[in-house]
Amino acid sequence: MTNYSIQFIETGIVIGVYIIAIFVTKTVVNNTLKNVHLQRARRKIIIKTIHLLNAVGALVLIAVVWGVKQHEIALFASTILTALGIAFFAQWSLLSNITSSIILFFNHPLKIGDRIKVLDKDYPFEGEVVDLTYFFVHLKTAEGETITIPNSLLLQKSISVLAKTESAK
Repeated sequence: MTNYSIQFIETGIVIGVYIIAIFVTKTVVNNTLKNVHLQRARRKIIIKTIHLLNAVGALVLIAVVWGVKQHEIALFASTILTALGIAFFAQWSLLSNITSSIILFFNHPLKIGDRIKVLDKDYPFEGEVVDLTYFFVHLKTAEGETITIPNSLLLQKSISVLAKTESAK
């Protein structure tokens, strides 16, 4: 067998293990989080994060199989971490919205279904939180409008939670 044949077989094994890991982690994590009575939207975000970590692990293993040097992988990882570090301080970038979504997920009392009021001096508005995504929070107003607020802006404004959902109490 040639060297490339062995690498293709090892790559296939890594991909197979990755696919199995997706199904196993999705089932185990979903069942575990249901027992903790976590909201469905939060469970989905946790599962997506675990899938992302599995994908990164599989890509690193495939890179090792194909002979990428360890210092090249470390350089790539440090570049990604530097970009994420800059995103914590960047005000108007897409990365700041993603990092803001992580902060909102873990440290903010805001949940899907809550009725909130954004206390802005010039343009205050209120609505029900219908979706929390990586970039935006979607609010539905009493008039039926859907307002999208960037996550980074939501962290900068004061929020008043007017009514909490039953599952969030």
